[in-house]
Amino acid sequence: MDFQHSPKVLALQERLERFMEEHIYPAERTYYEQVFSGDRYATVPLLEELKPKARAAGLWNLFLPGPHGGGLTNLEYAPLAEVMGRVEWASEVFNCSAPDTGNMEILELYGSPEQKKQWLEPLLAGEIRSAFSMTEPEVASSDATNIQCEIRRDGDEYVINGRKWFTSGALNERCKLLIVMGKTDPHHPDKHKQQSMILVPKDTPGVKIVRDITAFGYDDAPLGHPEIVYEDVRVPASNILLGEGRGFEIAQGRLGPGRIHHCMRLIGAAQRALELMCERAESRTAFGRKLSEHGTVREDIARSYCEIEQARLLTLKAADKMDREGNKAARDLIAAAKIVVPSMAARVIDRAIQVHGGKGVSQDTFLAKAYVYARYIRIGDGPDQVHLAALAKQVLQQRGGQR
Repeated sequence: MDFQHSPKVLALQERLERFMEEHIYPAERTYYEQVFSGDRYATVPLLEELKPKARAAGLWNLFLPGPHGGGLTNLEYAPLAEVMGRVEWASEVFNCSAPDTGNMEILELYGSPEQKKQWLEPLLAGEIRSAFSMTEPEVASSDATNIQCEIRRDGDEYVINGRKWFTSGALNERCKLLIVMGKTDPHHPDKHKQQSMILVPKDTPGVKIVRDITAFGYDDAPLGHPEIVYEDVRVPASNILLGEGRGFEIAQGRLGPGRIHHCMRLIGAAQRALELMCERAESRTAFGRKLSEHGTVREDIARSYCEIEQARLLTLKAADKMDREGNKAARDLIAAAKIVVPSMAARVIDRAIQVHGGKGVSQDTFLAKAYVYARYIRIGDGPDQVHLAALAKQVLQQRGGQR
């Protein structure tokens, strides 16, 4: 299979790389200085300076196919997402960052005209941000049928009661919308039709942010991963997405592209880690030889190169199948990529940290934050074990085995 990118994509990639070189890499330290200089969850001024420049350069909403986005396929978007993934916060500059990308896809695919007008348009314009509120602290949310948040119809309204956490992005001052998954019919015989999704404006009475949740000690400001209590939260019945009992259907439509986008970005992070590892190995001397002349370091570099190339090819193959046959048909390759890529990225970044020594775990490189991202995504959007089980089931079915 030939993954030679088209002239259009190569031109976009060159334009994006030039933007990164001119505006993103030189500002990495400035970004974090601004995050720590005032309100931790306020809009970062640097981002607001760069977004108009990205939009003017035609590098905006690239993730979204169709008339509202960049008009790119998943395969065409892959090399661009990889470039953005080299810097943790870069994708927001281009309005291509999670969780907004997945939420915009939900609204594009499943939202009513009124819901699109109210929420999708300002999200596409980068005027607001959003969060996806699914995971719960009191149940094993890897099995989403366990989710207990109640969404109860009461006349022309729904009343929401429940507790969520890791609602990524919800602490940011520009987050205005929460997409909440909960149960509208806990007694439905089909457990996959008990769940629904509903749109909840963040400022609705009863939405209570309890605390931020750190990941390996990082609070991920200015986004956060807060724990939220929904206490008698009332929203109009028109805020339900697609209708009662459609939550799992929407989740699958959202999570497929979301998972592959994470994989694309993580390949970029791993590639940058490998480049830094090589630079460090060539510039440092230990025991009378450059680090690059030590056999163990050379082996780490070679293994890292092989693993990145393998993961990239798998991700591109998954993206290609999504384009040709649809997300559902590509779920085997999406699962395989989600299993392989985060673990690969964590290994490669870990090797780069080791070569950098103490500097590798400090704020002086991107490596420590990148490692946390890679390790977290082995859990986020479904843990490895769930994808392994689902993939094994599919493989057995394809070969006439167990069901």
